Amino acid sequence: MEIKVAKSAGFCWGVKRAVNIAVDAVEKGKGRALCLGELIHNRREIERLKSLGMNFIEDMEELQRGDTVVIRSHGVAPQVVDFLKRKGAEVVDATCPFVKDVQEKAVKLQEEGYPVLILGNPKHPEVIGIAGHVKSPMIINSIDELEKLPKMAKLGVVCQTTLNLNFFREAIAVLSLKVKELKVYNTICSATSIRQKETKELAGKVDVMLVVGGKNSSNTTKLYQIAKSVNPKSFHIESKDEIEESWFEGAESVGITAGASTPQWVIEEIIQRLQEISQGGDKSGRGVCETVRGEL
Repeated sequence: MEIKVAKSAGFCWGVKRAVNIAVDAVEKGKGRALCLGELIHNRREIERLKSLGMNFIEDMEELQRGDTVVIRSHGVAPQVVDFLKRKGAEVVDATCPFVKDVQEKAVKLQEEGYPVLILGNPKHPEVIGIAGHVKSPMIINSIDELEKLPKMAKLGVVCQTTLNLNFFREAIAVLSLKVKELKVYNTICSATSIRQKETKELAGKVDVMLVVGGKNSSNTTKLYQIAKSVNPKSFHIESKDEIEESWFEGAESVGITAGASTPQWVIEEIIQRLQEISQGGDKSGRGVCETVRGEL
């Protein structure tokens, strides 16, 4: 069985940066090393960071003066940072620079007099953080909601960095018929666009497609949706333990892609498990199994 791994599978630059910042905070921080919420959306990497000494909290009232608090890669509203500093915490900002760019563009639109619309999941921490930078933004995540909007004189648009590119295109097409003066920033991260394109192409070339990453990861979930639309035998998994051998009966090829928050060591575990399955469970290395990395 041939294993094909997408070229861009795994950590993007922003996530790698956030993880490095978090590890550095654990090693060099004077007080407790805390992260407000999950640093990234990958359960297994969070577990690894916990083993190194990082604590993850949701309630800011738990803070103690002198704690080092890492701002998650998704970013937060300015009011959150202000609160942390008032509590006497040392704030270390691991917000992805691409997310910061969205925040800044939303503020710019507001300063220019545009009502601000954020395309994205209103419950996602990135979107919540962006919304916290402007007054009374609209947040919309479906074409149905967009079609219900009244006609407007002007509107400014930014979007979640992990938004599905096809949805973005459809959304702008709808808004262009409703808004007289429409200013749009396509703030989908390039890493997201590349992974979505690779996933669509690879899923169409293999018998079975695996999308590796957190079940709570927005970008990984979108990759799975794209893969499933092309190849019905697509599966979203977090670890090798979820793999079922029956998925590969009669399969000659399997594709692997992974969300931007999926560490390389998890991908390697998946590859190793597939090699074992291809070799009939024999770990000695006998059998035929070719792994092609950077297929796209």
